[in-house]
Amino acid sequence: MKLLITGGAGFIGSHVVRLFVTKYPEYQIYNLDKLTYAGNLANLSDIENAPNYTFIKGDITDAKFLEDMFAEIPFDGVIHLAAESHVDRSITDPMSFVMTNVVGTVNLLNAAKNSWQANGAGGTSAFDGKRFYHVSTDEVYGSLHNPDEFFLETTPYDPQSPYSASKAASDHFVRAYGNTYKMPVVLSNCSNNYGPNHFPEKLIPLMIHNIQTNKPLPVYGKGENVRDWLFVVDHARAIDTVFHKGVLGETYNIGGFNEWKNIDIVHLLCATMDRKLGRPEGTSAKLITYVTDRAGHDLRYAIDANKIMNELGWQPSLQFEEGLEKTVDWFLANQEWLDNVTSGAYQTYYQGMYANR
Repeated sequence: MKLLITGGAGFIGSHVVRLFVTKYPEYQIYNLDKLTYAGNLANLSDIENAPNYTFIKGDITDAKFLEDMFAEIPFDGVIHLAAESHVDRSITDPMSFVMTNVVGTVNLLNAAKNSWQANGAGGTSAFDGKRFYHVSTDEVYGSLHNPDEFFLETTPYDPQSPYSASKAASDHFVRAYGNTYKMPVVLSNCSNNYGPNHFPEKLIPLMIHNIQTNKPLPVYGKGENVRDWLFVVDHARAIDTVFHKGVLGETYNIGGFNEWKNIDIVHLLCATMDRKLGRPEGTSAKLITYVTDRAGHDLRYAIDANKIMNELGWQPSLQFEEGLEKTVDWFLANQEWLDNVTSGAYQTYYQGMYANR
C-alpha cells in the first residue's frame, strides 16, 4: 500500500506517521507537510531514515501540485490531518483557516478522485481498495450546556469559531464527495489531544513551558471551560483502527471519557512540575494569571466514544494522570526541542496573544 498522510510533521500527524511506519513495514508511507510554524521534522527524527518512509514538502492549497503528485505516485489511501487548528489564530486570521481547512481539503479530494478514476481497472469500481480518511475535531458540534449530554456522531453541527466552522465545512465536503462521487470516505472527530511534541500554543504544553521558565500561566476567564482529553498515542491508535476497520461512509467519535476543567488541569500541572523540579509545593500555582476570555469560548466539549469502542474494538490505554506524567517527563527530557520551537516566530505570536490581556 502507498499511503499519503497529510500534516505528518505536526503534533498528531507525527505520531500517526511513526505508528504506520513502524507497524506496517510493508506499506510505503508518504508524509506531506507544508512545514508551517507547527510542522517540525524533528518530531520524526527517529524514523526519518526508515526504508518505507518518504517526506514530501508541499501545500494542499496548491491544486496543481497535488494533481502532479497523485499523477506521479499511485496512492492507495489518504489520511488527511493537515489543518490550521488553533482557535485563537482563527479569530485573528480566519482566511488562513478557510484556505487550508476548506480549500485544501477540496483540492485533496479532487486530486484523489481524479487519480483513482483515471487509474481504475476495467470492469471494477475505480475506488476498489482505496480509502480517503478525513480527521476532524469535536469542536464542529459546538458547545454542551447540559452536564449529562455528550457529542454523538449524530449530534447536529453548531460550530462557534472560525476554526470549527472551517473544519465543519471540510467535513461536509468529504461527506458530499462520498455521496456524489461514491468516493470511499471515512471520518473521525476527536477530543483534545495532549502528549509529546505538542506545540506550546495549546494549554498543556504552554503551561509546562511557562512553569519551567517562571512565566505567568495565562488562564482564560475563570478557567471553568471543560474539555475531554485524550493521549495523542491513543488517538494515533484510533486512527489506525478507523483506517483499517472503519465502515466506509461512517463517522467515528474518538474521546477519552476524561473531562477536566482548564483550571483543574493547570493546578495538577503545577503540582506535578513542582514535584519534578524539586520546588516547594505551591510555587508554580502562584504563577496562575487570569486573562480576558477568548471571544466565543465554548464552555464544554465531551465525546461519547462508544461507537468506535463497541464496533471497532478501540479504547484508550492511559488514564489522564498517567498520560500527563508521561507528557511532563517528555518535555523535561527534550529541552532542546522545546527551545527550538519557542524561538523566533513563536515569541512574536506569544507576545501578541497574551501581552495585553
